[in-house]
Amino acid sequence: MTAGPRERAASALRELGHALVRHDADPALLEEIAGQAGQLSARLAAGGPRERDLLAEALADPPEEGARLSHNPDCVVSGAANPHGLALDVRRAGGGTAATLTLERSFEGPPGRTHGGIVAAVFDDVMGYLLAMRRLPALTVELDVRYHAAVPLGTPLEVEAVIRNEQGRKVATCATLRDGEGGVLADADALFVVIPGERLGLSEPARTRLAEVQSRARSLLP
Repeated sequence: MTAGPRERAASALRELGHALVRHDADPALLEEIAGQAGQLSARLAAGGPRERDLLAEALADPPEEGARLSHNPDCVVSGAANPHGLALDVRRAGGGTAATLTLERSFEGPPGRTHGGIVAAVFDDVMGYLLAMRRLPALTVELDVRYHAAVPLGTPLEVEAVIRNEQGRKVATCATLRDGEGGVLADADALFVVIPGERLGLSEPARTRLAEVQSRARSLLP
């Protein structure tokens, strides 16, 4: 799918941020960046506010096998329209999710390694997609991460996540982060709680449609 102007703008801003962290620069160039960024920010602020269409997100068709997943383009972790995002490529893998990514210097914690909070955010997002592709609005209530090795920067990484069990509105998930050679760098467990349609402020017809989509997703996904 071709990226639109908002996604291209976000991508360019991400690259600018990475370049600013990676490279030394003449003070004059930094002042130029600050001035131009300030002017552009002021022009953007003159536009009207943007709102999420939660109903459209919830009622989208369940994804096909291997399809790239996107629940909210402004998501701070994987949203293509968010300049602070990590540019994750998350896809359906059977009944689970799989993501590929390369973390940049902007996300550094220890020298040459990724900040642990960024790793936790990746896990939370990739496991969250397990709920999103079933069209189950949910909140993370527990996230337990175990770090087995420092996560390198500038190296292709892979994340896989699956649902362990479901009990009523509670959905337990697990995930693993590996390097390009299959070595386990970290793993995680999470507990999500599904939000009923009435708590989302949906009308009765909308709640009925949401239930139908959830039933269809359940029938299509392992």
